[in-house]
Amino acid sequence: MKIDRLIGMISILLQKEKVTAPYLAEKFEVSRRTINRDVENLCKAGIPIVTEQGKNGGISIAEGYKVDKTLFTSTEIQAILSGLKSLDSVSGSNRYQLLMDKLSCCSNEYVGASGPVLINLSSWYGSSLPPKFELIKDAIEKKKRIEFHYYGPGGENTRIIEPCLLIFEWSSWYVWGYCLLRDDFRMFKLNRMAHIQCTNEEFDERDIPPYRMDPREVQWTNEVNITAEFDKTMKWRLIEEFGIDSFRESPDGKLTMRIDWSDKASLFCWLLGFRDCVKIIEPVEYQADFLELLERIKALY
Repeated sequence: MKIDRLIGMISILLQKEKVTAPYLAEKFEVSRRTINRDVENLCKAGIPIVTEQGKNGGISIAEGYKVDKTLFTSTEIQAILSGLKSLDSVSGSNRYQLLMDKLSCCSNEYVGASGPVLINLSSWYGSSLPPKFELIKDAIEKKKRIEFHYYGPGGENTRIIEPCLLIFEWSSWYVWGYCLLRDDFRMFKLNRMAHIQCTNEEFDERDIPPYRMDPREVQWTNEVNITAEFDKTMKWRLIEEFGIDSFRESPDGKLTMRIDWSDKASLFCWLLGFRDCVKIIEPVEYQADFLELLERIKALY
């Protein structure tokens, strides 16, 4: 958008003593003629832009023109830049680099886009995820419904939702919105969505319940409760997934843990990931159910 480009030009001119029109044209991917018109518009808006012709010429802001840049400290700006840089890793573009250029002029000292924190939100779905991300983001901004085919544990079907938020949680991207099929707010994993499209149907504002960002505040429905014993070689994984206080360690190194899970099928899938390093202690009937699953797997071979 034009206003974004004008703000970006001002930001660059505040950081650099002088730049050339070709530099700005390449930076904003427009023609030199467009840059010249932008300079005229900035002058009309009261920004004292100076242009100089010749070998050492260029575009600059008149000496003595001051802007208060104390809104953010350099540390705060660096944190913002880290977040913006992470969005480029999933959007498949470099447009957030422009926002970095704008924001980096807000501190009293120049702050580069690099720093001690790097957030990479990209995934193995590098070719399919960015188009979904951008389409949903655009639909949220324009308040348009989206339609897609969804593959879930309960089967597959077509959904139409009014998207509200793009959420990165549990190491994956999700869209949270109002589902017309369920007549309620639901969360959908982007990697399970296919044939996604914007319907161009606008939707009105709803009373949107606050999304709880802290997973500890989410009310899970845990219908399965077991006690399991793990080999000491699995300590690292239990700590990674549940924390260092989630299990009890016996003198022989065995790890005993109480587990609450949503359903038996998904619990057994999780336990299979521990191979022969886990044993269900109670309830006893679950031992037989788990053994039956192993027998069915064995029969495949």
